[in-house]
Amino acid sequence: MLLAPSLLAADFGALTTEIQRLQAPNAADWLHCDVMDGRFVPNISFGLPVIEAIRRAAGDLPLDVHLMIEEPGRYIDAFARAGAHKITVHVEACPHLHRVIEQIKAAGCASGVALNPHTPVSQLSEIAADVDLVLIMSVNPGFGGQKFIEHTYRKVAEARALLDRVGSRAHLQVDGGVGLGNIAALGRAGADCVVAGSSVFSGGDPLGALAALRVAASAAVSDAQ
Repeated sequence: MLLAPSLLAADFGALTTEIQRLQAPNAADWLHCDVMDGRFVPNISFGLPVIEAIRRAAGDLPLDVHLMIEEPGRYIDAFARAGAHKITVHVEACPHLHRVIEQIKAAGCASGVALNPHTPVSQLSEIAADVDLVLIMSVNPGFGGQKFIEHTYRKVAEARALLDRVGSRAHLQVDGGVGLGNIAALGRAGADCVVAGSSVFSGGDPLGALAALRVAASAAVSDAQ
């Protein structure tokens, strides 16, 4: 299970220090950056200058940039130049999704597509074979600290079945309300990457929290064996 701490939940007053701590061995696999525009979601987070600063502090950690914005195609090249390694856009924000996915790839980044909680997995049927990551939102996007939506397990299983059916090796990521109580079940449902914000940063010991999540996630592997 890949762990991608969400920097939206980090201490912005000490962001460089927080990022440097996450570079410890077996801590973060990716750094998840939620970009919000106040239009697609009812919140504004951070934009290109902050992504550039995160990239400078991140060392070898890949930046997993989640664009919760309208018209993401206008900004793909800029986020790639700012240091994104992976760029995920929402199916709900892209009337020409295939074009945007190809734009992400042309910019040299891994391509991802996200689904809001109300959007069925069937919306991915024509694009699943073309992407590197599928993100299932397990809360309504826009704010951290929300309660996990329980039907997400079924949705993750449906997405895993779709990816397997088309022969895709895309990562299957879950974002929202992920913690010790559900990470193993998400692994059993088919997720191989999770985004965790509050469960990593709220207790003041992100490295300890990530270690505990890895132990809990290992239960899914043990169960599968």
